[in-house]
Parts: sequence; structure tokens; C-alpha cells
Amino acid sequence: LRDNRIELVRASWHELSISVSDVSLSDEGQYTCSLFTMPVKTSKAFLTVLGVPEKPQITGFTSPVMEGERMQLTCKTSGSKPAADIRWFKNDKEVKDVKYLKEEDANRKTFTVSSTLDFLADRSDDGAVVSCRVDHESLNSTPQIAMQVLEIHYTPLVKIISSNSWPEEGQSIILTCESKGKPVPEPVLWTKDGGELPDPERMVVNGRVLSISFLNKTDNGTYRCEAKNPIGRNSTEYVLIVHGEWFSLV
Repeated sequence: LRDNRIELVRASWHELSISVSDVSLSDEGQYTCSLFTMPVKTSKAFLTVLGVPEKPQITGFTSPVMEGERMQLTCKTSGSKPAADIRWFKNDKEVKDVKYLKEEDANRKTFTVSSTLDFLADRSDDGAVVSCRVDHESLNSTPQIAMQVLEIHYTPLVKIISSNSWPEEGQSIILTCESKGKPVPEPVLWTKDGGELPDPERMVVNGRVLSISFLNKTDNGTYRCEAKNPIGRNSTEYVLIVHGEWFSLV
């Protein structure tokens, strides 16, 4: 053996030891130790060199993604020997239904492995952390991980909450329009029976809140709250029924 990376560690009548620094794939093979007696005695051992996988990369994500679009994320790592294992996780929960591809590198000793995660974007995925985990025996139980935070844009989801479940004449009511979307929806639009609010002095809109004071039977009707963002618009309705006052006679 004639190589600057190989050093003699110990030499005695009982032991001959060498060390190999900066190990490369070319160091793999059979090593022979010979004792020059008559006849010569030898001992052989085969050295297997592991190829350490490169840090994985996730490709295929363009931000933002619209809800309902198909997403294909690919994770790839090269240089592993034997071929590395790739696993996908979404918010620490493993995703099983993925494609796996193994290809031999140009040196014909190591492998490039890739895996593709294919799914339809959903609003519940917004902010989710997708991670690609590479496991290999050369990593000493410390996997290499690449991560991607998802950004999903979606139309607003609208909901009306009433402060009074049994509104009566003379009372007041507050209707709150909760809207959630990405990008954040613009200020909501309130209407009554398909038109503008008929009594702006008693029907006051403050942001997402509609307050109606001194209720009477003319306030009966369908109140609609509409929210929109650059992706689209959505609305919901609340049917207001004002009940008459009850009097008890003594």
C-alpha cells in the first residue's frame, strides 16, 4: 500500500496496524496481511465503504398555491451507497402514498434516490410543514431533513354569529360576520333582502359587526354578509325574526 492517506500505526512481532484517513469509495475492496514465513501465511478482510447521501432538497413548490391545485413535491439526494431511504412527513405525521425512484450514479457505485409527494392543495394545508427525511446507515441514526412550509390561498369562509337567539321588539341585536381566507378578506358587505340596509341610523356597521337597535317587525328579513379576497368571494345569510313583547297581567 503506497498512499499518503495510509499510515503505519503499530509494528511489532505480534501486530501490524494501519490507519486510512479521508476514506473514499475507491478504498473499498479486499485487504491482505501477509506473514513471510515458510510457507507464507495470509489473512484477508473485505472493507465496505458506505456512500454518505447528500443533504436532500425539495423541489416543485411555487408560492403561493391556490386551493384545489395539484401539488407535486420531489425530494432528491445523491451519493448514497447502498441506496438511501426517503420518507415524507406533514406536520410530523408520515405520508405513506408516495412514489420512489432509485438511479445509479455515473460512477456506478452510488445511487441517486428521489421521491414524489402528489396531492391536491387544501386550505387546511396552509402553514403546514412538509418534511423529507433521508435515512441511511452512514448517518448514525441522525437523518438528514429538508423542510418546506406550505402557503395555500383560498376563498373566504363566512359565518354569522348572533348575540340574541330570541330577539324581541325594543331590544337590540349584534350580528358578527366572521370571515377567514387567504389573503385576508377585505371589509365585509352587509345587505338586507338583497338591497342596502334600510335604516342606517339604527343599523350601524362597524367593521364586521352589524348592530341593530330598537328592533321592530320591519327589521324582519334576510341579512347577508359577503366577504371577498383576490381569490374569490363567499357569503352567508341570517334570517332575523323579531318577536312581539309579552306582557303579564296582575
